Amino acid sequence: MQRLRHRTLVLLLTTAGLLLSGCARPAVGSAEDDPTRPVTLRFWHGWSQRSEVAAVDAAIARFERRHPNIRVMTTGNVTDETVNQALRAGGGATPDVVSSFTTDNVGQYCSSGMWADLDPFLRKSGVDKAAVFPKPLLDYSSYRGTQCALPLLADAYGLYYNRDAFEKAGITRPPRTMSEFAEAARKLTRRTAGGSYEQLGFMPGFRFYENSPERLFAQWAPTWFDADGTSRLAREPSTKRFLGFQRDLVTALGGYGPLERHRTTFGEEMSSQNAFRTGKVAMLLDGEWRGRMLKETGTDFRWGTAPLPVPDDQADAYGRGCLTGTVVGIAHSSRHQNAAWELVRFLTTDTDQVVAFANAIHNVPSTKAALASPALDADPAFRTFVGIAGDPHSVSVPPSANGGMYILALRDFAYDSEAGRVPDLDRGLRRLDRRIDDDTRQTAG
Repeated sequence: MQRLRHRTLVLLLTTAGLLLSGCARPAVGSAEDDPTRPVTLRFWHGWSQRSEVAAVDAAIARFERRHPNIRVMTTGNVTDETVNQALRAGGGATPDVVSSFTTDNVGQYCSSGMWADLDPFLRKSGVDKAAVFPKPLLDYSSYRGTQCALPLLADAYGLYYNRDAFEKAGITRPPRTMSEFAEAARKLTRRTAGGSYEQLGFMPGFRFYENSPERLFAQWAPTWFDADGTSRLAREPSTKRFLGFQRDLVTALGGYGPLERHRTTFGEEMSSQNAFRTGKVAMLLDGEWRGRMLKETGTDFRWGTAPLPVPDDQADAYGRGCLTGTVVGIAHSSRHQNAAWELVRFLTTDTDQVVAFANAIHNVPSTKAALASPALDADPAFRTFVGIAGDPHSVSVPPSANGGMYILALRDFAYDSEAGRVPDLDRGLRRLDRRIDDDTRQTAG
């Protein structure tokens, strides 16, 4: 998918602020409507590329043929901020069905009551959500027992690698463990006589493209919070191992300063000058959408895809990846919630629809049946990510009442850690936990 997947700090902070300021009681809607009666629904979504909007429109056309009494008016390129403002303001022009690319905020959508609880609709329709959706996708679309959203296609993060560079370095297969990964990154790195880089095996910096720390941290399958929602990163053993691994890799590849200077020479992530496409880096953490972009722009080398490596003591979990994606729900203020549910159910649970949409958008399907469908795009590079999405060891970043604030806190800390500005890691992690817990209390208050 050609839209930028990683959210900026400004966007996340703005969204969190809107949600925090919008904790007033949401407008009351109705689930007493007759979904067989003529009705017009408003569906707001974030897709904006021409091909993406065409895929959404095609899905709506299929739905309307099946439900001729329901007309759907779509509005695309809508941000979370716009949705939240509209739902707080209320009125007749608010959406009935809403979608979001920001799974980090699902905890706030559910706990604020802005998005309706879908469990009553699932039960009424006889939909067994655990049988339909992979567990990580259910995890990121619910919060503390409230299923206020459902997955609408997914993203899986894996490894892109330069096969020609691997062959030249004598590496016979993609790395499966973190020690193999570090060794491959060293072998694939070539320095110039002046000390710069001719080729970098892997760019470990957390500010590089899709390298947000939570995505690589997911390979350790950490427990982020205690049962009561308290941050436990300082007490989670894998936190120090993850940060230590990254710091060691930074050191092995030349140090933070030289790597950061080299990063500034890379082209834009979504351009034809992407550092992997131009051969400046030999391995890349990225999502399933990158494969289509590489094929459309072309490369001067052979490339392949594989799952990201896992810690050496979790070698049996190889195949795991970090999962996220788009979620869709019903606005609590909608007075046509039963009709809205018919649209949500069609978009998220109808196998033919999910497969068709996945093939068109080039995202991973979000149901077990669609993942196994023979009609799904058979491209081997794409199928790697289908396998990651279906792997029982794959994980998602957990929802929280403070939305993406805890992820922002981790990013800030990780930036300092990789730069060597955290002299006492244990003390720093305890301070990080306090920051996250303070943000959570502020949200609850």
